[in-house]
Amino acid sequence: MNTLTHRHLWLAIGWGLVILVTVLSLLPPPSLPDAQVNDKFSHILAYFTLMAWFGQIYPERLKPFLALLAMGAALEVLQGMTGYRDMSAYDMLANTVGVTLGWLAARLRPDLLVRLEARLP
Repeated sequence: MNTLTHRHLWLAIGWGLVILVTVLSLLPPPSLPDAQVNDKFSHILAYFTLMAWFGQIYPERLKPFLALLAMGAALEVLQGMTGYRDMSAYDMLANTVGVTLGWLAARLRPDLLVRLEARLP
């Protein structure tokens, strides 16, 4: 099993990403012109990044997988309660796709942070 020397740093960065996704999910949406852009890619990318990141830190990967699925669903429910955002089953599905792809990426390349640490001074 790979051990991370700077595990606390990687966890801090990961939790920073969680906070960023949470804040961006619950802030009022920016008033931009309607560009007909599908935001599902943003959901997939955000949850892919979170799962791929935490999948490097936690080798068992099941706990972060389940936690991120729960986070995505909870944030969608909270969005529906804000009055200025809508809850969307399609967003939940995009979040799930992102978590699943991130899990797969972490499983295929579980040593990326270890390799990065090897290059740090």
